[in-house]
Amino acid sequence: MPGASDETTCLIVGGGPAGMMLGLLLARAGVEVTVMEKHADFLRDFRGDTVHASTLRLLDELGLGTRFAQLPHRLIDTIRMELQGQPVNLDLSRLPGAHQHIALVPQWDFLELLAASAEAEPTFRLLRSTEATGVLRGSGPDRDRVVAVTYRDADGDDKQMRALLTVACDGRGSTVRSALGLVPQAFGAPMDVWWFRLPRYSGDPSGLAGTFRAGHGAIMIDRGDYYQIAYIIPKGTDTRLRSEGIAALHRALVNMVPWLADRVDALSSFDDVKLLDVQLNRLRRWYTDGALCIGDAAHAMSPVGGVGINLAVADAVAAARLLAEPLRRGAVSKRRLARVQARRWAPTALLQAVQRMIHARVVAVAVAGADTGTEDMPVPAIKLVSRTPALRRMIGYLVAIGPLPEHAPGYARRAG
Repeated sequence: MPGASDETTCLIVGGGPAGMMLGLLLARAGVEVTVMEKHADFLRDFRGDTVHASTLRLLDELGLGTRFAQLPHRLIDTIRMELQGQPVNLDLSRLPGAHQHIALVPQWDFLELLAASAEAEPTFRLLRSTEATGVLRGSGPDRDRVVAVTYRDADGDDKQMRALLTVACDGRGSTVRSALGLVPQAFGAPMDVWWFRLPRYSGDPSGLAGTFRAGHGAIMIDRGDYYQIAYIIPKGTDTRLRSEGIAALHRALVNMVPWLADRVDALSSFDDVKLLDVQLNRLRRWYTDGALCIGDAAHAMSPVGGVGINLAVADAVAAARLLAEPLRRGAVSKRRLARVQARRWAPTALLQAVQRMIHARVVAVAVAGADTGTEDMPVPAIKLVSRTPALRRMIGYLVAIGPLPEHAPGYARRAG
């Protein structure tokens, strides 16, 4: 049986953007909160590194804007895309508020900033190298209620932690969600992504740029002295394409972006190429008695638009605002958990609908060329966006701010 040290008011499983932001906000509300992170640190390469304008504004409200500005980062105010031969440049310079840009920052630095801020609060605890393995339900009248989580600590010992509320923030492969028996509805995706790096030299284009042509697609993210590149491949073709050798990838890259010819050899083998299995899904119900899913555990997002981090952070802000007081009182009803889903369902569904449309009308057309050998065929919708500034500004707003952006609760605000 767990001892007194194995109890908490709110247990958050997963120390990603949603988990760390929720932990920080609840701790500032005076709630006893514990975050379990299965890794010893946040150093995982090729994670989403975009922090959008809505999240930058949130950091300002939390008094963390100045500290964020001290992290190594790049600011971009233009997203340059070439889709089926048509240029589509998104201008972020007219966004409302103080941030007319997106920040590119290593996610581990962003998470450490949140962790350090949360650990300054007396009711916060972060358990690293601690992996949740399942959930426990109560007995008698509480037999359907989640009352504890089983976990393996840093020493490899199996333990339990009781909590008034457990929040699953452990990603699209969520252990807690699986233990709850919640299964997301999958919408499918036409592509997977290879992540890798190439050097960036002085005088190279800055910011974020992408190219989609028949059979290929690449997004180049300016990280200062290197480009982080997302290379689009048809869904399920990773093994076959790797068998063609690294030289085939070199040729494809240079065909799309000729000025990379002087550096593609820096990618010497597929050991340096990481696969992202793209998923797009959403839970029909994000909660059960005593437990809630947010972020990727509730809705896995496509990398299209890079909106996943900011949507997860917005989930955390809404959850903190709606749940802080019930947690302080010691009673969180299913109705209150349902309000969190109700608040965040519409923006999630809207962004996923946009991603599904882009998958079907842009990405699927591009990657289909790998099998059909067709030439670039301009898509009418792409031409319309290319020629309509108002549409480009609207898309820029959806990417950088998003529908129903969340503001920091009053109790969590600090002077910067």
